[in-house]
Amino acid sequence: MLFLRKAIPVLGVLGRSHQHLRVLRSAVAMIARDYSSDPPIDYANFPGAKAPFVSKLKLNLPEDFAPIPIYRVMDQDGCIADATQDPKLGREVVEKMFRDMLLLNTMDKILYESQRQGRISFYMTNFGEEASHIGSAAALEMADLIYGQYREAGVLVWRGFRIDQFIDQCFGNVDDLGRGKQMPVHYGSRELNFVTISSPLSTQMPQAVGAAYAMKMRPDNDACVVCYFGEGAASEGDAHAAFNFAATLGCPVILFCRNNGFAISTPSHEQYKGDGIAGRGPMGYGIATIRVDGTDVFAVYNAMKLAKEYVLKENKPVVFEALAYRVGHHSTSDDSTAYRSVDEIEVWNSVEHPISKLKRYMVHKGWFDEAAESEFIKDVRKKVLKQITVSEKKLKPNWSEMFEGVYAEMPDHLLEQQKELQAHIEAHKESYLLNSFKQ
Repeated sequence: MLFLRKAIPVLGVLGRSHQHLRVLRSAVAMIARDYSSDPPIDYANFPGAKAPFVSKLKLNLPEDFAPIPIYRVMDQDGCIADATQDPKLGREVVEKMFRDMLLLNTMDKILYESQRQGRISFYMTNFGEEASHIGSAAALEMADLIYGQYREAGVLVWRGFRIDQFIDQCFGNVDDLGRGKQMPVHYGSRELNFVTISSPLSTQMPQAVGAAYAMKMRPDNDACVVCYFGEGAASEGDAHAAFNFAATLGCPVILFCRNNGFAISTPSHEQYKGDGIAGRGPMGYGIATIRVDGTDVFAVYNAMKLAKEYVLKENKPVVFEALAYRVGHHSTSDDSTAYRSVDEIEVWNSVEHPISKLKRYMVHKGWFDEAAESEFIKDVRKKVLKQITVSEKKLKPNWSEMFEGVYAEMPDHLLEQQKELQAHIEAHKESYLLNSFKQ
């Protein structure tokens, strides 16, 4: 008999549009496995599961199942492996992808160093994962709602978040859209449809599914929700709740896992024993699933196009796993050389780096200009450094604002706390740098 798995395609129906999407569907189809050559005699119809009966006892082992394949478009040298998969993006789009990755990379380096200088309190870089941000963002529309974890700044770059907005947020000053209520890198923008990031792992996942369910209720809905999370976050209970609700309620949400190999200092082989996060989709939760090379911006782009088409047409979720390598430390509170070798990091920071791959592609196309790249990086550095000097001199929001912005009408217990703090500050003015705050 054929195991039921043979009947599950990774992304099912979606027969229209481009040839590269049709080939992609085929490339990520689950590999079938024969358990018996006998034809099915009977089929179970239990409320809990529908499956064929067998008369021979067999323990289903993890190694009996082939891993979900990893889809890619470009090889290490930036060459298109299969011409049918080339998204055929114009030069202007590819150059924007490249510039946005360079901008993010350059800004990360400077802001990381600014934390080391004591100018901001905390920072997290995006080194090695730029392609998963830019490739996915480029395939979406502004109406698509984004829930991030904390390492998706490139999505905001693509959507138009400005350098001053990034840096004002990191300083938590009066021009920070979050009014100084969040840690650095916890960005948010109502204008760009990017929900403000929360520090606790996975809390955004069930929220994203709920938002997608609300979208499903709209007449003629043409937008989806994309929820980014790391493979470490997938170990949280909220992740299970999100997967299960998305599947059983049929929600147009793309659950985008950035599997960068490390949950802070915990490597992926200690985080889980199954087939990554993608392996949980089809059999574990009954969710259409796709796995891509997260260092290949075109693979991420093609797959995101297909995933969005599917969730909108079927009103069902997709589990999307982008495999990459976290080149930088987890954050400024981490030293990753304590648990991995410098040589290992260097491989992913050079040969396998997403910016390097796209650069090689552009060289092959005759679109790369080394002088223009150098000038662009120089210009970004100048803008970031200038903005840091401006942002750090701005006042902090008025202290009373910490009680505002949650309730339409402030409840009595918060009004009481606000009055207590006011009285405390009045009594101890000399102990606080009140001239640093907006009055």
